[in-house]
Amino acid sequence: MNPAWVQNRSPISHHLTPSQLCAKNSWAPLMTHTRAALCKALSSMTISSGKRSLQEQVVAPGSRSTATAASQMDSSETKLGATVASRVPQIVIGNPEELERKKRAIKAAGLSSLQVIADFDMTLTKYMVNGTRGQSTHALLNQGNAEYDLKRQQLFDHYYPLETCPTIPVEQKTKLMEEWWGKTHNLLVEGGLTFKAIQTSVANAVIGFRSGVVELLEILEAKSVPVLIFSAGLADIIEEVMRQKLHRSFKNIRVVSNRMDFDGDGNLLGFKGKLIHVLNKNEHSLEMAAPLHDDHGHEVVNNAKNGYSLVRDRRNVILLGDHIGDLGMSDGVDYDNRITIGFLNENINSWLSTYTTAFDIVVLNDGAMTSVLDLIQELSR
Repeated sequence: MNPAWVQNRSPISHHLTPSQLCAKNSWAPLMTHTRAALCKALSSMTISSGKRSLQEQVVAPGSRSTATAASQMDSSETKLGATVASRVPQIVIGNPEELERKKRAIKAAGLSSLQVIADFDMTLTKYMVNGTRGQSTHALLNQGNAEYDLKRQQLFDHYYPLETCPTIPVEQKTKLMEEWWGKTHNLLVEGGLTFKAIQTSVANAVIGFRSGVVELLEILEAKSVPVLIFSAGLADIIEEVMRQKLHRSFKNIRVVSNRMDFDGDGNLLGFKGKLIHVLNKNEHSLEMAAPLHDDHGHEVVNNAKNGYSLVRDRRNVILLGDHIGDLGMSDGVDYDNRITIGFLNENINSWLSTYTTAFDIVVLNDGAMTSVLDLIQELSR
């Protein structure tokens, strides 16, 4: 996910607003999906309620259930801050036969061959919390300095449209993201961020985990399946969210994210290691992987394996993400089989076709982790 951060125009776009820069690079036409096109796409997909096992959830393509799916999705989409009572969790499987092939292969290899790669914001955490748009681990941060909070917001207002612009070439966008993250990190240091401010920010945040996340992490820990949480955010905030909201740690989890360096009094001195942003958070960054820390700041695993050794020889992957770009988290993995699960939280009509092409399983409407739990249990039998 992106940082809710920062100030100053990029030298690359010095004379252009974000919208002008995006328009300047509009060499790729944008696609829109009409209701008719959506219904046609749905007729060839498997749609299910997400409340039973994947096998039990199948609805035959072309059935009445698929014909009404578009209207159900329309009614489930809500404006920011509106009630989400009508959000009915569903999953969509674009290619059931290919998914079954992958499951058979992973099951035959055993869980000792498996690793789980997960995004954090809006993947493990919820998109809506009690009817309010949930905060990302970046957006929740209040560093206790109004001037610097404003500067970070100004940076967000400038760079976020560039991050989401579909027509800026990757090489140019990578430079823009490096600028954004670098400026943001500098502002956090200059503004005097403290670890106490992180604890307070998390305590006051609108953030929560999807139903079933704790059960999923407990099962994976019990079965010794490593979990790599990749984030372009801040590892220290991710850990604090897990401590305050889950009230426990997991020995099999490694966080691959930007990690802060504090002095003995909890004042931010700088950042450790390489900079991780939305376009490079993948297994090429595993030297940044670190175990979770307990309430006293100690690693929960003594003499812990680093990221590379933890997943070495684990050639099957389950990948969880809420963004098409999250599929790149497995870059650097020489895998045999990969099952991808995408969480499509908003703009379902516009993105459903894209997500069902990109991901093996798509969870709609801010749904629970039920389908992932079912998958792990099926692979365990």
